[in-house]
Amino acid sequence: MHVDPYIVLGSAVVGLLVGMTGAGGGALMTPMLILLFGVKAPAAISSDLVAAVFMRPVGAAVHMHKGTVNYKLVGWLALGSVPMAFLGAYLLHLLGKSSSTHVEQALGAALLTGAAAMVIRYVMDLRAGQDRTAALRDLVVRPLPTVAIGMIGGVIVGVTSVGSGSLMIVLLLFLYPMISANRLVGTDLTQAVPLTLAAAAGALIFGHVEFGVTLSIIIGSVPAVLIGSLFSSRAPDKYVRPVIAFVIFASGLKYAGLGTTALGWTLAAVLVAGAAVWVTVLLRRRTATPAAAAEDQATARPHDHVRSR
Repeated sequence: MHVDPYIVLGSAVVGLLVGMTGAGGGALMTPMLILLFGVKAPAAISSDLVAAVFMRPVGAAVHMHKGTVNYKLVGWLALGSVPMAFLGAYLLHLLGKSSSTHVEQALGAALLTGAAAMVIRYVMDLRAGQDRTAALRDLVVRPLPTVAIGMIGGVIVGVTSVGSGSLMIVLLLFLYPMISANRLVGTDLTQAVPLTLAAAAGALIFGHVEFGVTLSIIIGSVPAVLIGSLFSSRAPDKYVRPVIAFVIFASGLKYAGLGTTALGWTLAAVLVAGAAVWVTVLLRRRTATPAAAAEDQATARPHDHVRSR
């Protein structure tokens, strides 16, 4: 088995994003292997799925230790996702690789819609002063829609042979609006462990695994997932949610068929625009703070005068 240092480095970048967001692993890893390193599509898909068996438990373990996992939610999600992942892999084997193209394009459109919806929801939460700070023990699990989300994610894993964390995170954010993003990331990473095992079993049976590529992915991604998970389990919601939205947006563009060069320029433009908006908001807050303080002092002075009398 040959370990490719460049695949190790690229896998570390993707692993960091997976640990931080619980999303984008397969959607970014598989295209990277195919487009940047010339790995054939069947081998890239199968090798990535097998490597994920070692990558996902690391992130899940960090969140379990930090107490950011809802095990009831994990159970209902896995109930839907695990059988559908194996069934999806079998259906893909029967129908052939070409059948997954339209599914990936539809998934890309869904992810782009989800990313836009996350941004809109985030702005609405800010205006309403609503925080996603509910404790996990206060979560009322809704079994049927949760199982349905698991089934959707599982069949996407099986049919497209790439991760569905992006789509599942979006659906969970809307189904459970009061739970913080880092807790949903921890829950999604944990439920992805049995899901990945089922998908990897299908890849080993029906796919073409190159163990050198798999080993390179594991070496790069596992430590990076650990670092990303430590960040996401501690970071405030206002930092985690924009990162999730950005990764989902990137995954959606890639699924929709955007080329590598165009994808790079698009993401760079989004980052520049986001930085400009962030700086503008900071400047407005700094100018608004002295004015508010002066107004408070002006309203406080008559009361102080009355008290002195």
